[in-house]
Amino acid sequence: MEDPAFTVLLTGPGPRGAEALRAVRAVTGLSLWRSRQLLESAPAAVTPDVPHDLAVSAAERLRRAGVPVAVRCGWCRRTLPDDGSLVGPGPCAAAFRSAAHCAADSLTCCGCEICVRFGPLPGHSPGPGR
Repeated sequence: MEDPAFTVLLTGPGPRGAEALRAVRAVTGLSLWRSRQLLESAPAAVTPDVPHDLAVSAAERLRRAGVPVAVRCGWCRRTLPDDGSLVGPGPCAAAFRSAAHCAADSLTCCGCEICVRFGPLPGHSPGPGR
């Protein structure tokens, strides 16, 4: 089963310092010139469609350099909180799974057919009586 992709978004104009440029370059692999262009083009996608763990680590690296970023789930379009905590259950536009199966979600086992059939997915724990 396919996992959702996450996008790291540049949410505001980033600092023009060397540390910010190095952070963007490290995360994206762009040249210094392209990294500067990206920092000046907010809002923009820094790393589109990457797995959850890569998106979170990229966002942390950029935040340490003072770059304002957000991580957004490609399925439910929800934005993860800046502190790295998981989002709460809410409306999800996921076409294939419930919101509980999003790597950004804070739910445990939801008891749906997928959880019952395949067991709790990573980040899930069995609910009561399971």
